Amino acid sequence: MLSLILAGLLVFVLRVLDMSLDTLRMLFVMRGKKALAGGIGSLQAAIYILAIGAALSGPLNFWTVTGYALGFGTGVIVGMYVEEWLAVGYARLQIYTRNFGTEIAKALHDAGHAATLSWAEGMQGPLNVIDCAVARKNLGAVNAIIESVDASAFITLDDVQPVHGHFSPRPGAISLIRRRMPIYTEEIETKSS
Repeated sequence: MLSLILAGLLVFVLRVLDMSLDTLRMLFVMRGKKALAGGIGSLQAAIYILAIGAALSGPLNFWTVTGYALGFGTGVIVGMYVEEWLAVGYARLQIYTRNFGTEIAKALHDAGHAATLSWAEGMQGPLNVIDCAVARKNLGAVNAIIESVDASAFITLDDVQPVHGHFSPRPGAISLIRRRMPIYTEEIETKSS
């Protein structure tokens, strides 16, 4: 009985490693990290063969099947946590705020982040939209800056892959927004004929 439990634990550990690496591999493929994804894929394939071999080395039993199934699910979750911790790549934040667009953009600029302020018309009237592309490792700091200015700002996040160029601020060279441009510059007048 003890050998069956140990076999189940071995399969569980191998499957956690296998699926963690598989999850990381897929996330690196989506971020265009070819060499890293290929290396992880090779290691993952070797561990998969060991896991499947251990699971099928004798008659199927409750412990190895359970270890295999639980290792699969646990490995996906562990892989996602590891990828989040590594924070490889870039993200694009879109910040929607009704009244604090200029202040948020200035705070982001002051902290050395690229931010583009736009004005839009939403369902409930005019609002500010700030686009900000940042390294994923800086998301926590950027989010803290935004929340310190407007805790009620609505923020969306997209993974992005830079195509060309990058933003690299030099001290003193960060442009600041000098004035807030109005959404409507003049009232629309109707002429009577």
